[in-house]
Amino acid sequence: MNETKKNKRIAIITGASAGLGSEFAKQIENRFFLDEVWLVARRMAPMQEISERFMKAKGILLSLDLTNEGDLLKLKQKIEVESPDIQILVNNAGFGKIGAFSEISLEEQLQMIDLNIRSLTFISHICEKYMNKGSAIIQVASSIGFCPSPYFTVYAATKAYVVSFSDALGYELKNKGIHVMAVCPGPVKTEFFNVAQGTKASGSTIDDEPFNDRLSATADAVVEQALNDLIHKKRYSIYSMIIKIFAYFIPFVPRALAMKILALRK
Repeated sequence: MNETKKNKRIAIITGASAGLGSEFAKQIENRFFLDEVWLVARRMAPMQEISERFMKAKGILLSLDLTNEGDLLKLKQKIEVESPDIQILVNNAGFGKIGAFSEISLEEQLQMIDLNIRSLTFISHICEKYMNKGSAIIQVASSIGFCPSPYFTVYAATKAYVVSFSDALGYELKNKGIHVMAVCPGPVKTEFFNVAQGTKASGSTIDDEPFNDRLSATADAVVEQALNDLIHKKRYSIYSMIIKIFAYFIPFVPRALAMKILALRK
């Protein structure tokens, strides 16, 4: 008698070459029973190192630029052909730029929207069809997504989308047993701010280091809490009490005042 072939159980992690993405790859592999972990990012070399050191031959490396329509379609095709049982999707790929809206190039602003919103939506839509009861979607947002932020104008708006999208999608998928959680940290010690500050125009009205280092968390701590919160089916994962207080109270502060506070120099 032939046994029914089971679809392989996988996790998909975007932005997996560094920062939170690489930490999700390491910790998910250790904490969940999976046949494969698909790592998706532009840079192949860092993903190879992560796979060789932590994946125990489970790492499937996909060098894709998620702002590119053709690369998104390649990922879609691979999922459709292999028809895996997607246990966990981590939509982590994203970037931000610090500076006045008029000082950051239009190309970079639109790339932020493409990566932080469009690709996240595209991948969520593809993967949901291959997820079953007990599966989970982790959308990496930011605490800044709870309030407009001058000099982080487009980035904050994209993360507001992620928070809202995660809430509504979680509501829709609840009856299917698929849990959706938004990860909303404050500043995290990754290469994010190197990218964010890399092309800041001279004459900007914000400091070179706009976030107090005492508020910064490490990527491993943020991911560890996120996976613990996922097990407890929390809607948001917010690291540190200070950031939790900020996220809870900032929606009750008049927006004009909140933006004035966020725009202040250190």
